[in-house]
Amino acid sequence: MADSPATADQSGAGEGALPKVKSEKELAKEQKKAEKLAKFEEKKKKKAEEEAQKKAKEADGESKKKKPEPKEKAVVKYESNTPDGEKKDTSCPMPEAYSPSYVEAAWYKWWVKQQFFKPEYNDPAMDTEKRGLFMMVIPPPNVTGSLHLGHALTNAVEDCLTRWHRMNGKVTLWVPGCDHAGIATQVVVEKKVWREQKKTRHDLGRENFVDEIWKWKREKGDRIYEQLEKLGGSYDWDRKCFTMDEKLSTAVTEAFIQLHERGLIYRSVRLVNWSCTLNSAISDIEVDKEELEGKTMIAVPGYKDKVEFGVLISFAYKVEGSDDEIVVATTRIETMLGDTAVAVHPDDDRYMKYHGKYVKHPFVDRRLPIVCDSFVERAFGTGAVKITPAHDHNDYEVGLRHKLPFLTVIDDKGNMTGDCGVFSGMKRFDARRAVLKALEEKGLLRGKLDNPMVVPICSRSKDVIEPLLKPQWYVDTKDMSADAVKVVQDKELKIIPESHEKTWFNWLENCRDWCISRQLWWGHRIPAYFVTVDDPSVPQGSDIDGEYWIVGKNEEEAKEKAAKKFKVPKEKITLRQDPDVLDTWFSSALFPCSVLGWPNKTPDLEKFYPGTLLETGHDILFFWVARMVMFGRTLMGKLPFTEVFLHAMIRDAHGRKMSKSLGNVVDPLDVIQGITLEDLHKRLEEGNLDEKEYKTAREGQKQDYPNGIPECGTDALRFALIAYTSQGRDINLNVLRVQGYRFFCNKLWNATRFALIALGPDFKPKPSAQLTGSENEMELWILSRLSYAVEKCKEGFENYDFPLATNALYNFWLYELCNWYLENIKPTIYGTDEKAKVVCQDVLYTCLDTGLRLLHPFMPFVTEELFQRLPRRSASEPPSICVTPYPLTKDFTWHNPDLEQEVDFVQNIVKSVRSVRGDYNITNKMKPDLFIRCSDEETAKLVQKHTDTIKVITLAADVRVLTGETPPAGCAVQTVSAKCETHFMIKDFIDIQNEIGKLTSKKDRLQGQLKKIQDSMARDDYLTKVPEGIQQENNTKQAELNEEIEKLTAAMNMLSSIQ
Repeated sequence: MADSPATADQSGAGEGALPKVKSEKELAKEQKKAEKLAKFEEKKKKKAEEEAQKKAKEADGESKKKKPEPKEKAVVKYESNTPDGEKKDTSCPMPEAYSPSYVEAAWYKWWVKQQFFKPEYNDPAMDTEKRGLFMMVIPPPNVTGSLHLGHALTNAVEDCLTRWHRMNGKVTLWVPGCDHAGIATQVVVEKKVWREQKKTRHDLGRENFVDEIWKWKREKGDRIYEQLEKLGGSYDWDRKCFTMDEKLSTAVTEAFIQLHERGLIYRSVRLVNWSCTLNSAISDIEVDKEELEGKTMIAVPGYKDKVEFGVLISFAYKVEGSDDEIVVATTRIETMLGDTAVAVHPDDDRYMKYHGKYVKHPFVDRRLPIVCDSFVERAFGTGAVKITPAHDHNDYEVGLRHKLPFLTVIDDKGNMTGDCGVFSGMKRFDARRAVLKALEEKGLLRGKLDNPMVVPICSRSKDVIEPLLKPQWYVDTKDMSADAVKVVQDKELKIIPESHEKTWFNWLENCRDWCISRQLWWGHRIPAYFVTVDDPSVPQGSDIDGEYWIVGKNEEEAKEKAAKKFKVPKEKITLRQDPDVLDTWFSSALFPCSVLGWPNKTPDLEKFYPGTLLETGHDILFFWVARMVMFGRTLMGKLPFTEVFLHAMIRDAHGRKMSKSLGNVVDPLDVIQGITLEDLHKRLEEGNLDEKEYKTAREGQKQDYPNGIPECGTDALRFALIAYTSQGRDINLNVLRVQGYRFFCNKLWNATRFALIALGPDFKPKPSAQLTGSENEMELWILSRLSYAVEKCKEGFENYDFPLATNALYNFWLYELCNWYLENIKPTIYGTDEKAKVVCQDVLYTCLDTGLRLLHPFMPFVTEELFQRLPRRSASEPPSICVTPYPLTKDFTWHNPDLEQEVDFVQNIVKSVRSVRGDYNITNKMKPDLFIRCSDEETAKLVQKHTDTIKVITLAADVRVLTGETPPAGCAVQTVSAKCETHFMIKDFIDIQNEIGKLTSKKDRLQGQLKKIQDSMARDDYLTKVPEGIQQENNTKQAELNEEIEKLTAAMNMLSSIQ
């Protein structure tokens, strides 16, 4: 019991203190205070108890409602002990769900061991006369690289074509190979040697450095092949080639000798794309063109500070003998140190008085003639142009026309030469600043403006390309180019899509001679030898004089040729082999014949040259395709192939080019196997991105793959890439959409599992797919759709219209077979009519067997796995789906458009009911009545035939067809056609007010999202600042939201009408 206030008060007194006597008034006041306090405490206690009870009740309710945590599905792996190359065990039960890693295990090594991919399979003589021929070579990927999605697309398209031709019975050869990738490989190994040994290639010497490259190739070079296997490519691996193999090297040497002896390879001093960092000339395709809008600071290798580009500098040259001046402009002010003339248009009145006169160079003792040339544009700038013949392609031509001095003022390493006065020895971009400052000090600077321009960047070293004059070897392409134009004009060579013919003609009709020298150590060394003759009667030659260069298969052969040419004994000849190697594209141009053994007359060359098709990306139409055509026609007298199919370029989901700095480059193996966001970030860290690029790339990955990339499998990736391949259009690939095709694989899996149960263990298919006459309309309909799919696949393959085939197959398997036919046959399969069941099983088997064969070129793994689980029509059938005949249109003549139209009408009835179920949350367990109201007897009669099907698939309790009667109230109404409506009795299955409330909340939420997008699109700078890809996304999202809001409004109105 609590102490009284008096006692409590007294207890606070000190020891020995007397108790205080309180008045009645004070005691009464304290009593009231105590009562109030007690009431408050009681109230507080009661509230606490209520809260506790409420929480306990909620917790109890939650525990009842709360579902157990879902167990994470274990990844199903194939764990049977199948030795490499042995056939996979398919006698075990099928896993419940599709697993890419389970399905794709073991098949590839079995295919290879059984030699299914070899043209000799089941026909050692390779009878092309009887069977026809399909032959193609791979566009050889660089040995240094790992595959990206562009390679995956190439592989997918080429493999589906190869598998299709093989299944059509042709002698089929697809040759794999790898390119030695001169510059890329040398750079990789140079970095490796420095990292491991702290030595440069010059420290090692040429022979030892090349040995290091071969060692690296033996260790790492098969990585590309392993990735190609993972993608399912059906290559003949016994014929694989590396462009530095002895066989291909022999072809390269022979080609160089033949072309040189015919005068088609010659030596000349011309401007080349020079990389000062690599110390080598590089090809046009290895030059990235960076577009600038104006002044931009760019990081250049070898410079601490960034270098200024994108500015136009105007300066004055003083006219000799007067106070007049001529103002010229340049974006590369350091090159003015190499100016040897100023050019004006001959008809420009402003400069008539200066014709034949000179201007004085301000920094070196040099007079520059004022020359007249019609290439000058009078309206551009001042109408006067500085001419630097040794450092500019346009100026080079002017220099030749006017016989100007060609003065090299930048050396191989990018330093200013000794002809540059006080600027000699400076690095070129240090000289850029110094020359600008000196012009200003001399009062000759006339202006500096922002200037849009393109800066050529070396794709390998990121250095700025410098045009330099170099003695190099060239291929005379004039006649070759004209011939390559003619074969396309005459339709001897077909380019698909035809839109690329314009590019072909444009490039080849304006083709310059091809520089084939590269100042590298890795590659095919040029088989040319400079001759020195120890005889006073023979004058000493010059390096740039082609007469003193002899070509030969080896030094001994070259020495014999030199002795014969100069009419001296061999002993008087000294040879020096050119240290340069050939452009990688030279050996690539020979690939179609060199892989078959040319120049030797091998059986493969006789059988397989010319090939059938060349498939590649349109970006190398000139660099590779045109050069193969030119070399094939020149060296072999034949085209290397008769058709060229050019696939599109892959961009990311936003339409941007794939770029490491954007973080949108995707390794196909990451799509196949799956990868976390964290591991994607780690890939960026392993690259060579600077801090800003790394942050951009990391943020891009977070936005595109917030949960990483799910495991999709090879089949899904291949199908997605091919389905996107529409002729003439680039591919904006959302990697996550590939997952949709993984779900499609799961549909195939589940359909086959169901079918195997429906067929039963004792089912034996008939020897061929034939109608019995007992098929019902649904069976005839699915066979009609199957026949249509066969037609579209044939048409798609023959015309390289891959989406036509993939769409037909996707629709057949998913919508027609799985979503419709399999649902429709369940009453028959589980029923007691045995005759009907047998007919149904035969049709089902035909659909599965044919559907898998149609799909195999696109999805090789899952189709093989499922095909092996089906019974065979006869014991003599081929052992694998990949060598089983492809379905032919002549065997599938059941296409019936009239029946399809009828069933399509019935399907629309079902769709309308399913739509109501979705709109009003009518679960499959709920079985309302369905009333189908028809306006005429003909429509009613058609619907009446299919009421059993409609009832099964819509899960309705009953289906009634009405013509004159009015359906009862309480139905959701959908219009199927002008003559048919569905009335689904939902009133007794839903809480109408509750459903209206839910729909209202959802509508409000969507309207909020719509307003946000509309506000964003209404901004003044929206069209100029928001990327085009984002604008397209917003337009699509806006349309989708509007459509969804309209549906919700209609559903709410419908509910209100049936209350």
